[in-house]
Amino acid sequence: MLNPATAQSVIDHALSLGADFAELFVEKHLTSSLNTISEKVKSVDSGIDFGIGLRIVFGGKVLYGYTNQTDAGGLKRIASNLAARDKRNRLNQAVAFDFSVMKDRHPSSIVLSKDAAIDSKVEYLLKADAVARSVSDSITQTRGYCTQREQAIEIFNSEGLHTSDTRNYIRAGLTSIASDGTEQATGGWNDGGLLGWELNNSMDAQFTGEEASRQALVNLGAKPCPSGRMPVVIGNGFGGVIFHEACGHLLETTSVAKKASVFHDQMGEMIASSVVNAVDDGLMSNEWGSINIDDEGMPTQRTQLIKDGKLTNFLVDRIGSEKTGYPRSGSGRRQSYRFAPASRMRNTFIEAGDSDMDDMIASIDKGIYASHMGGGSVQPGTGEFNFAVTEGYYVENGKIQYPVKAATLISTGPAVLKEISMVGKDFALACGMCGSVSGSIPTTVGQPALKVDDILVGGNA
Repeated sequence: MLNPATAQSVIDHALSLGADFAELFVEKHLTSSLNTISEKVKSVDSGIDFGIGLRIVFGGKVLYGYTNQTDAGGLKRIASNLAARDKRNRLNQAVAFDFSVMKDRHPSSIVLSKDAAIDSKVEYLLKADAVARSVSDSITQTRGYCTQREQAIEIFNSEGLHTSDTRNYIRAGLTSIASDGTEQATGGWNDGGLLGWELNNSMDAQFTGEEASRQALVNLGAKPCPSGRMPVVIGNGFGGVIFHEACGHLLETTSVAKKASVFHDQMGEMIASSVVNAVDDGLMSNEWGSINIDDEGMPTQRTQLIKDGKLTNFLVDRIGSEKTGYPRSGSGRRQSYRFAPASRMRNTFIEAGDSDMDDMIASIDKGIYASHMGGGSVQPGTGEFNFAVTEGYYVENGKIQYPVKAATLISTGPAVLKEISMVGKDFALACGMCGSVSGSIPTTVGQPALKVDDILVGGNA
């Protein structure tokens, strides 16, 4: 996408200004989105974006700029402007590029540059809608979506790196809205991955519609949730959002390097119950948060974060490695060329254990089963969180009694890790988008069902 001779001259110019390191991130991004409301197509949109990000490092100081132009003169002017206050005599010489392409672990076939497959996507969403509304007369509306992206990147840096990659993302889902005339409730289902619209081969519109409406109807008939400290079983899949938000971010050198994480000085220490094993894995085939290389050009890897309760690794990007001394983990990620990379998660999850769901529920005298989790808020640095339960049930005397609504789980990441006493076998993953200093990126969360012995539950009973 960018002439290597142009890239070489720009990087050499940045080094002539005294920079310790220089990098060009080139990106071409195709997007397509489709939205439906009940049986009608609401919108079909598409777009193309292209740009180049230039990162220059002086010691521990990172300077960043971007442009849509590819001419060497314009890129050199950006470099000169960025370095205006920091320039000094040259310290380093540019290394000749050694082009390499990493093995593609995530094959895709129905990709945007070949076929947007709009008719097939409309067919899927409208079938899911018809199924969802046929479940009950109480289902008043559905909202469907399918988003697809194709991101081609090329990276050059002053250490001689020249590499490229193409990433294909797809995600589709449906939300059902139920009403009894006075109250409304919602439910939903979605799936996605690092692949093309061949995802359709593994998605079932019948299941999507039925599951979205099932959740909406359960929530419509739910009772107010009791509040107080109690044991909670958190369901598999998207239940892992709590670990991601309240703990995962604290293990990124984005916060560790600034000592803004409570875990910054606890490497090798027990930070969780001994039944907890947590991983961030960029290698998983066609998963939503996977990558071949990170946005600094490093091959991705599997990183064991917690082993038997002990902190074993952080997620480390280039700058994080320089500041902390920990080795890079292929975790430098960014939303687009408009952002400098930072240490970020990929597919982050708690590994499966050996407990049975029935035993977890049976062990509760009075508590909550949070089968599906939603969004919430997290306090950076401490991991204090407040997460909504989108489908939950009251448990008493070891049995599920009735569905509850308006439940929230309130704690801190460090505290909840130590309160996990049972980890199930029913491991599952779920798609999500994660926002941080380098923008919004696709990440996967996951876990089996697990039991937290003591956590504050907010409710309105």
